[in-house]
Amino acid sequence: MSERGYWVGVVSESHALRGVAGGFAQLNHGKAGPLERMRPGDGLVVYSPRTDYPEGEPLQAFTAIGRVSDGAILQADDGDPKPFRRKVEYFAATQAPIKPLLADLSFIRSKTHWGAAFRFGFLRVPEEDFARIARAMGRDFTRDFGSEVSLPQATP
Repeated sequence: MSERGYWVGVVSESHALRGVAGGFAQLNHGKAGPLERMRPGDGLVVYSPRTDYPEGEPLQAFTAIGRVSDGAILQADDGDPKPFRRKVEYFAATQAPIKPLLADLSFIRSKTHWGAAFRFGFLRVPEEDFARIARAMGRDFTRDFGSEVSLPQATP
């Protein structure tokens, strides 16, 4: 079996909450491509730049976290065009603002222009970064993903 992947999907808070309530991920305006890259057992965290799309209030926080479930990618029959979705088991979590995490996230290369990391709406991140985000959201990464990651203390 291949190594577990850890992903960040970028959607508004309202869309993230809809996905949590429905137990699914829908990314990049309903495209199948990002969902096809994920495998059962992978971790998914949702980053929400705004409360709603496209004109919601700025939020800049991680708003949902979960594990990709078994099952096929399905095309929903609501909306136009009909979006693709993948089942995700979301965990109870608290929102985590991104700014306190910026210094310690390796996938964010420019700490000044950090938003550029999210411009494509979906990205793979290192396990250590995912574990930091999970911890900031009040999750126990080892319990949730069965992997032990030793994290140094956060940068003051």
